[in-house]
Amino acid sequence: MPKKIQARKSSIHGNGVFAVAELKKGERVIEYKGKRRTHEEVDADDTGDVESGHTFLFTLNEVYVIDANHGGNDARWINHSCEPNCEAVIQETGSDDPADEKVFIEAIRNIKPGEELTYNYGITLSERHTPRLKKIWECRCGSKKCTGTMLQPKR
Repeated sequence: MPKKIQARKSSIHGNGVFAVAELKKGERVIEYKGKRRTHEEVDADDTGDVESGHTFLFTLNEVYVIDANHGGNDARWINHSCEPNCEAVIQETGSDDPADEKVFIEAIRNIKPGEELTYNYGITLSERHTPRLKKIWECRCGSKKCTGTMLQPKR
């Protein structure tokens, strides 16, 4: 099966992932891979530092986080956008083990070759969203609908 995506430099931020072939709406593009770690394990080291403005962590469920710093693939390079062309979908396996769940990135519209893949990271922090934190988690997506931050509004 021919590869449909490629990681390379992005105008949004650092590296990005780009379509090299047409992707259809609803198409499962890539699994977000990495080491399963508990929230406590992640909180105990610096990979989950809210002051960094950068993360390869994906909350899988109430027990586990996928840490793409360890065993991650190209999915970790997909950038955030306030007007994304993809979404993250959690696949439950029916197993009693929450570590068996998986995350896939799927196209939410047709994507042409050369387009950068993006999804809304949906970052929520327990801390107050101060102007300083919003600046740390600044969004650079360039969309007309850009909120200026990757942090999601508190409900």
